[in-house]
Amino acid sequence: MAKRPEVAVLAITVQDGQALLVQRKNPPDAGLWGFPGGRVEFGETLQDAATRELLEETGIAAEAGTVIGHLENIKEGFHYLLFGVLCTKPTGRPVANDDALQAEWVDIEEIESGQRPLSEHVASTCRAAEKLMAQT
Repeated sequence: MAKRPEVAVLAITVQDGQALLVQRKNPPDAGLWGFPGGRVEFGETLQDAATRELLEETGIAAEAGTVIGHLENIKEGFHYLLFGVLCTKPTGRPVANDDALQAEWVDIEEIESGQRPLSEHVASTCRAAEKLMAQT
């Protein structure tokens, strides 16, 4: 059977100049900080997958809405098509769970400064999310 890319979501949650990030436990981005997310299950919408993954990895509940972009993550042994889904109205305190080592609200200025090892496009995605939220 031929290998195929896997569809996955990133739950993009920003508020008050901060973004909700997790430090990944597993490859392909083990040790890096990025948005909570994971594979889309059969029959699941992107929004349903984003809210499920957000809750599983951080304990945060939110409303998933607009798809704000997509990325490809191709690394040895992995090929993901990642769809960023804007999540709003978060409730709860972040607690790392599932495949997250840590989960916390991080100042977007800190993200942009490069103080943490980040997955690709985290800083630019934060600013895109803030811009989109300001338009609504």
